[in-house]
Amino acid sequence: MDQINHTGLISGMNEIAQIEVSVKAAQKMVGAATMQMDPEAMNNAEKAINDAKALMNQTSSTGFDQDFLTQQQQLLDQCQHQLSEAKH
Repeated sequence: MDQINHTGLISGMNEIAQIEVSVKAAQKMVGAATMQMDPEAMNNAEKAINDAKALMNQTSSTGFDQDFLTQQQQLLDQCQHQLSEAKH
């Protein structure tokens, strides 16, 4: 998809949809990485979590449903915990 230069958003997706997709991608990557126990997959899953968190931090919270943001943060925290447990 093409990026819209002035916003950095992927065309056709608003900020809420981008956050939701990035969190779901992180969840799937963490699940696959912890099943495979592959160090590279774990590093990529960690990057996906960090990317999703960065996206949440850079988006304007104005107009966002705080419950939605809290839920997405909780999902990312669960991903981080699962990944940390797998690494130890």
